Amino acid sequence: MPIAEQIKSALASSSMIRKMFEEGIQLRKQYGADKVFDFSLGNPDIEPPPAFHDIFVKFAQEDEKGSHGYMPNAGFSDVRELLAKKVCREQNVSIDGSHIVMAAGAAGGLNTVIKTICNPGDEIVVTRPYFMEYLAYCANHGAKLVEVDALEDFNLDIAALGAALNEKTAAVLINSPNNPTGKVYSASALASLASLLTEHGKKTERFPYLISDEPYREIAYNVDVPPFLSCYSESIVVTSYSKSLSLPGERIGFIAVSPDASGKDDLLNGLIYATRILGFVNAPALMQRIVASLTDARIDVSIYAKRRDAFMEVLNNAGIEYATPQGAFYLFCKVPKSKTNRPEADDKAFVDHLKKHLILGVPGSGFGKSGWLRFAYCVDEKIIKMSADAFKSAMESW
Repeated sequence: MPIAEQIKSALASSSMIRKMFEEGIQLRKQYGADKVFDFSLGNPDIEPPPAFHDIFVKFAQEDEKGSHGYMPNAGFSDVRELLAKKVCREQNVSIDGSHIVMAAGAAGGLNTVIKTICNPGDEIVVTRPYFMEYLAYCANHGAKLVEVDALEDFNLDIAALGAALNEKTAAVLINSPNNPTGKVYSASALASLASLLTEHGKKTERFPYLISDEPYREIAYNVDVPPFLSCYSESIVVTSYSKSLSLPGERIGFIAVSPDASGKDDLLNGLIYATRILGFVNAPALMQRIVASLTDARIDVSIYAKRRDAFMEVLNNAGIEYATPQGAFYLFCKVPKSKTNRPEADDKAFVDHLKKHLILGVPGSGFGKSGWLRFAYCVDEKIIKMSADAFKSAMESW
């Protein structure tokens, strides 16, 4: 029997990130791990903070009766209360645990939100470049992703976002610090966006939600990531501990809802219901208890800062332009002009060229932005420095 047409189509254009990552595995087998410079996947290599291992062992040894059983679909009430306090500090709002729904990572959280707020045919507006799986998340629930280009410095283009809004707009989805650019949206940009959505809501009597996907909030370099929930009443934060605690495989995160959201009770009840029927049922029990004990912990961001600086030096010496990241752990780079008649914006061709020099990146078209490519620097600093000669060699023959 054939598979669904939607899945068949999606497989044909499936994640370039994963494709490059899988190619890296094969290249390392062929040439050796120290000869391949794999900057494809945003898979944190820094170990979780020592406190994580201590808490993990503690809870595993206690193993109290019922600790691995079902709990309310929104998560353990005491965990939600502790995380609400963290959100209050970060987001400049006053909420309690009832505003928190535990999620199976940010991806699980975003699917839960989109399922809850979208009718078939509704639209979610996103600034380009963006994490391409947003497309699939929308398609999962019959929604359409509407792409709007960012400004040249990758800030929000408020006018373009306004032009994309209509009666079908269910939400605007932003990601700050951004994957792939590392851009942190300023408080003034968020305020302008909030004013735009408020005016649109008054005209159409439908106030779009403002969704912030922010698993990188705690990975920022000498810049404040502004509070989000306090900037607009109809706002929702989705986050995870994949990056801040280096726990991507544990699939743990949460959704936080603004205390001023209209129809807040229906929204929260809908999120809880969607969590159950999407098959997550609830976020992992053990991980809920662990992250609640680590609300003040995070990985050492200075490690990523050093890697960023080392990578920028490599790219500078090779003659590759990039957007300086303010957060996250990615460098978004312009495809250089070639010495041949090859189209300058051919990011896939440049990525293929780099692969010949055992350098792996991801084409910008994989994020909706051709003519660029992304490198992830969540790899050992020595790998970054060792790649310098390969980058120079690649540029000489490009």
